[in-house]
Amino acid sequence: MTDALKRLSDEGVAIWLDDLSRKRITSGNLAELIDQSHVVGVTTNPSIFQKAISGGEGYEQQLADLAARKVTVDEAIRMITTADVRDAADILRPVFDATGGQDGRVSIEVDPRLAHDTKATVAEAKQLAWLVDRPNTLIKIPATKAGLPAIADVIGRGISVNVTLIFSLERYRAVMDAYLTGLEQAKAAGQDLSLVHSVASFFVSRVDTEIDKRLDALGTEEAKALRGKAALANARLAYQAYEEVFSSDRWLALEKAGANKQRALWASTGVKDPAYKDTLYVDDLVAPNTVNTMPEATLEATADHGRITGDTVRGTYEQAKAELDAIAKLGISYDDVVQLLEDEGVDKFEQSWNDLLKSTEAELKRLSPEA
Repeated sequence: MTDALKRLSDEGVAIWLDDLSRKRITSGNLAELIDQSHVVGVTTNPSIFQKAISGGEGYEQQLADLAARKVTVDEAIRMITTADVRDAADILRPVFDATGGQDGRVSIEVDPRLAHDTKATVAEAKQLAWLVDRPNTLIKIPATKAGLPAIADVIGRGISVNVTLIFSLERYRAVMDAYLTGLEQAKAAGQDLSLVHSVASFFVSRVDTEIDKRLDALGTEEAKALRGKAALANARLAYQAYEEVFSSDRWLALEKAGANKQRALWASTGVKDPAYKDTLYVDDLVAPNTVNTMPEATLEATADHGRITGDTVRGTYEQAKAELDAIAKLGISYDDVVQLLEDEGVDKFEQSWNDLLKSTEAELKRLSPEA
């Protein structure tokens, strides 16, 4: 084992685990990762919960109790998922306290079926914050067009937010604008801005998956040479946008009032193409004041053979822009790719949620006193 994870942390990258299950909590595994692998946060999403709860381990007693109470399947899922998030938040509380609220965070997502409904998203975010009732929670809201005003509204209420499913640079700028708008609303309402935190989850690997597929279809030498370039270029230009926004006069006025920067979070950092090194989206996205949320396999790979060589983002912007321009010149539409990825992301989470509803409903029926 190298000490790559420590070096990554020392470079200003917060390591978060992109996974949660009751077994991980009760076995002591999560506490162990915090203690030994520099993990300082946890992210969840509908797919993660669907996998954990369908796996069943640790949920039987709570499901039996919920069945006895004849609760709806929607209520059952919220009781189960918020219990896991609450317990994980308690395990991470010392990290939260030690970092002044920056890390030690656990994210929980609004119902993905509400992704295109602003009012319902705000209502769900308020409900989740109340249900979990821990200061180190982040409510995940997707960066859809309907999500943007919801983000501003929820931040304005003093609720910390993890903005998810960001693929495009234009949408990322809109997300940062929504965050600043929310902070301005919170300030006007007399909220303590120092207590409000946010991350913006910029998705990485899926960009390469989609663009590489289109490059492969072209089949030219020029196209082949651009494989595996798009995701890093896109993320690096996102960090350039972050640096611009969080040095603006608008931001500086909020910072003076106690506000925290919305950190860029690299999401979907598990490598999908076996032709690429399995630590690609960790080693090559090192920049100060960022978060990298990793599946456990990526965390272990980084610990074992990650090459952390300092900042690998700043100073790359011209090259990154040239690479995206070269891809565009081949007739691959950036706007088409990022919109497709957003639509697919929302659909995937909604499908996982529906699968979770079905499997939980079956378990409630099986465990019902009348069964």
